Amino acid sequence: MNDNMFTIGKIVNTHGIKGEVKVLRISDFDERFNPGELVYVFKDEQPIKLKIAAHRIHKGFDLLQFEGYGNINLVESFKGCELKIGEDQLSELDEDEFYYHEIIGCEVFTADERRLGKIKEILSPGANDVWVVKQESGKDLLIPYIEQVVKNIDIDSRKVVIEPMEGLLD
Repeated sequence: MNDNMFTIGKIVNTHGIKGEVKVLRISDFDERFNPGELVYVFKDEQPIKLKIAAHRIHKGFDLLQFEGYGNINLVESFKGCELKIGEDQLSELDEDEFYYHEIIGCEVFTADERRLGKIKEILSPGANDVWVVKQESGKDLLIPYIEQVVKNIDIDSRKVVIEPMEGLLD
């Protein structure tokens, strides 16, 4: 079962005394946290199946409440645990859309085959996602996921080709 589970967030803390947990979102879809959705908390490698009872945003974090867990003592032990979903819960994507887990770990090259590094995380600051590329040396590169820059994504060979804008690689 673990093989086909995908992380959508991490429980970083509890919130209040009514069983809410504070989640650092890793998911690319807002509807993951809709009430009624099923998620799994991984505690000691064992998945615990939970149904979301309530969801709200507070200071940039997702606050979730689970059905049957209406008390801080019941969720205290979830701190630090990852939230996951099963493969069958993945949303259908359009042709030019990708899951975060498909992009993270891809190697990034320029059009002239210069290897820049590996995508280590994805930021969603606003209008477009930004891919963080870890270089062998030097600081991380921030690559905006826009048509002018990202030219080709080959998920099967884990390779992304970009056309850097001026100043992007400085």
